[in-house]
Amino acid sequence: MFTRSELEIKTIKELRDLCLRYGIKPTGNKGYKTSWITSLMVFPQMAFSQFEAGKGLKPPTFAFMQALSNAIDEMNSPTDEQAALIKISLEGKRMQSPARWEQEKLINLYKAKQKLEEVMSLLGD
Repeated sequence: MFTRSELEIKTIKELRDLCLRYGIKPTGNKGYKTSWITSLMVFPQMAFSQFEAGKGLKPPTFAFMQALSNAIDEMNSPTDEQAALIKISLEGKRMQSPARWEQEKLINLYKAKQKLEEVMSLLGD
């Protein structure tokens, strides 16, 4: 991410600002450049190490992915008429109340299913 030479030419204030920007704490005494430089040099490797150790952000379990897949399957696919209503709704056409509330529920369910499918695709890679 950062090279030692690009960090060495920075002042302590610039290094501190970089650490603050990314939420990194200095290792050791805040008055020494090396404390800031060390933190900026090693954080990517530490992040990978923590990820591999299951600390912090970690992938969901197989059971969770299976439950998510089941939820998507349970939502099913829209009928031709529902698909048409969704399409015209996404074009901005709205019905009068109280039918509009049902229209919004259908659109929201459709969007939620799309988002869940996107999540599955992202996590499946």
